[in-house]
Amino acid sequence: MSRFFVSAGETSGDLHAATVVAELTRRYPKAEIVGIAGEQMQSQGCVALHHMRELNVMGIVDVLRSLSRIRQIEQSVLAWCKEQKPDVAVLVDFSSFHMRLGRQLRQLGIPVIHFIAPKLWAWGSWRVSRLKKSQDRLACILPFEPEWFNHRGISHAFYVGNPSATACVGGWSAAELRQQLDVENNRPLLALLPGSRPQEIRVHVPILAEALIQIRKSIPQLACVVPIAPGVDLDALQPLWKQGAKPIRRTDKGFALRADAAVAVSGTATLELALWDTPTVLIYKASWLMVVLARRLANIRCAGLANIILGDRPVMPELIQEACTVDNIVAEVLPLLWNEPSAQRQRGECAELRTLLGHQQAAAGVADMVDELIK
Repeated sequence: MSRFFVSAGETSGDLHAATVVAELTRRYPKAEIVGIAGEQMQSQGCVALHHMRELNVMGIVDVLRSLSRIRQIEQSVLAWCKEQKPDVAVLVDFSSFHMRLGRQLRQLGIPVIHFIAPKLWAWGSWRVSRLKKSQDRLACILPFEPEWFNHRGISHAFYVGNPSATACVGGWSAAELRQQLDVENNRPLLALLPGSRPQEIRVHVPILAEALIQIRKSIPQLACVVPIAPGVDLDALQPLWKQGAKPIRRTDKGFALRADAAVAVSGTATLELALWDTPTVLIYKASWLMVVLARRLANIRCAGLANIILGDRPVMPELIQEACTVDNIVAEVLPLLWNEPSAQRQRGECAELRTLLGHQQAAAGVADMVDELIK
């Protein structure tokens, strides 16, 4: 009987790992799959040796306080793997923890796959030597990553497909989204995405609420939608509800945010919007310390994933830190809502983005790596 260890450390990793668990279960119906798991992984049949939430820490102080607990989890996992000898370990994202764990698993003779390569091309390139020691296969979700890693001595890095590229195929059309919101077809529709972390919401919601007020001075009939990610407190978005924004759950069947334009906090959501053909303005404000560190360490010009994939150029306007003002947001988003050339250019680039990412199922690519390592 085959036995696999699969680990995720945060919500997005749990979702991606769940697709791998489902694919492994399909290929190996009698396999035992155990890991550090969240609800999504468990729903696909993964037995939780530890729950993912045990690794959840925020900020330097919380990390320091949690070091002892994290080490205990690590030792518990290693003890189980030493005794049970899983055929392959699949470690999903969460690179700091998983690089250390992966190295130790390999010392036990267990082949390791890292799924979702750490973004060392953006910052932390000095960690390549650590990554070399912590995996046998590197499953990349951005098409340029294998070449970058290959040039630095990691020869088993392969593009397996991008989860967002496949997840964003289909779903509601622009007309169906309006039906969900009960918004007339003749009204421009703006999507606002203030982020999912509490700190992001706290910083960006007031800016977006004021921007919405200002945009309505030029487009009084404007309708607005705000997608709600799991775990987000609706009360924290109260300034947007006061301006008539309509919530919609990301968990709703068929979810697709095909609005006329969007303003979104930097993250995976900006890539999804590009794949949905929604012209977008990317924004982000962080603490001064985070910005200083990012500007010193970053090896890229752009912050948005779509922009980075499209040659590290600002196809999607980026308003970062001091540039993230109400006036700048309004100036960038109005031409998109009016479908001026800037909106049409973005849509044209989105078609190229979809071609670059392709439609491979990432979980199937990871399972192919498992097959190869077992054989």
